[in-house]
Amino acid sequence: MSSPVPTASGDTTPDNTASRHYLEGAARTKLVVWMLITTTALFSCYLAAGAVLLPAQVQNIDPALKEANLAIVTSISSFATLFCQPIVGALSDRTRSKLGRRAPWMLGGAFLGGIMLALLPVIGTNVALIAIMWVLAQVSLNGLQGPLSALVSDRLAENYRGTASAFFGVGSTIGMTLGVVVAGLLINQIGLGYAIFGGGVIVATVLLVVFNQDRSSADMRPAPFSLVNLFKGFGTPFRSADFTWAWLQRFVMFLGSMGIVNYMLYILQEYIGMSQAEAGGFMAIQQLVYAAASIIATFIAGRMSDRLGRRKIFVFIASGLFALGLVVLLLMPTPTGVLIYAVLGGMGFGAYMAVDVALVVDILPDPNDAAKDLGVINIANNVPQMLAPIINVFLIGAFGYVGLFPWGIALVLAASLLVIPIKKVR
Repeated sequence: MSSPVPTASGDTTPDNTASRHYLEGAARTKLVVWMLITTTALFSCYLAAGAVLLPAQVQNIDPALKEANLAIVTSISSFATLFCQPIVGALSDRTRSKLGRRAPWMLGGAFLGGIMLALLPVIGTNVALIAIMWVLAQVSLNGLQGPLSALVSDRLAENYRGTASAFFGVGSTIGMTLGVVVAGLLINQIGLGYAIFGGGVIVATVLLVVFNQDRSSADMRPAPFSLVNLFKGFGTPFRSADFTWAWLQRFVMFLGSMGIVNYMLYILQEYIGMSQAEAGGFMAIQQLVYAAASIIATFIAGRMSDRLGRRKIFVFIASGLFALGLVVLLLMPTPTGVLIYAVLGGMGFGAYMAVDVALVVDILPDPNDAAKDLGVINIANNVPQMLAPIINVFLIGAFGYVGLFPWGIALVLAASLLVIPIKKVR
């Protein structure tokens, strides 16, 4: 038995790093494929609901105040999920069960999130109730995402993480595409849309756990647990300068991109001039183009990142492509401009997602606290989703929808510069 070592949260746990077993061959391939499927189902929920069904539901209640009401709902839910992933991550790091550390939390998050989505159109008859149900759904789905991300650190060796990140990127892209396409077709059947995507994430998560059983953690000695140490642990990874810069670059990148992605339905209506039905249908076409470009860029960037042993250059390329797509959308407020943005933005997002998870996992301060620290990193996703709608309301009020694009361009380009100080990866 190995001696206890300090963790990032200040507790002591057995040194699980020494005994960590990384999958090889068919077992590794099977895990990555099922992670791709589950990521697809999860991100289809996020985008179907967040970018299509939720905005449509909010608009149907009060068309005149749709931007402000959507900002209220999404900002509240993003605030509520700020610490969900690190809390669940920290608890899963310490979970002892025959299913392993991650599976109980993934299953719980999937079931609760799926059920909340199915109930959202039934219970959400006004903006306040929509906000409550969306918060419950988002918290649950984030409780799935944190432990799911930790599987990369738990079970995959460093020289395969770029490829695994590429599969994560492909899964998220396919999920977003599937979500937007199907939800766009079901924009007049909101209840059915929520039920389909909620059920999908439940089925995918159950199959991931069943076909990729983890080693039991029941016999591992759990770390001493206290709420004080838990919340202290959220700050300890920032003692690493690399972790801090990685957090900042993701925060800025998502702040620049989420304000566009989550408002695309309204952009098509108010900036391009489409009706709600036309916008829902065109979003499906736009997302298919976006996905095709993203998947190609993801596989190319992921494989090249592993072969070259470099991560930063792909963040620079990704940011430049996404920013260029926004420039086109700014200068061409037409359906053609939207499709060109889809190509360039898709390539940029794909290249970014191909290496982002790998970069973050490579610089984690302590692999034994991987889920908690990845949860802290993912706060950098949630805070922008809280701030972007508020900022968008101000920008739209002051400049119209055209004001969203220079802001997004500046932030995405700034994000690329924030990886320069990271020293542990090239």
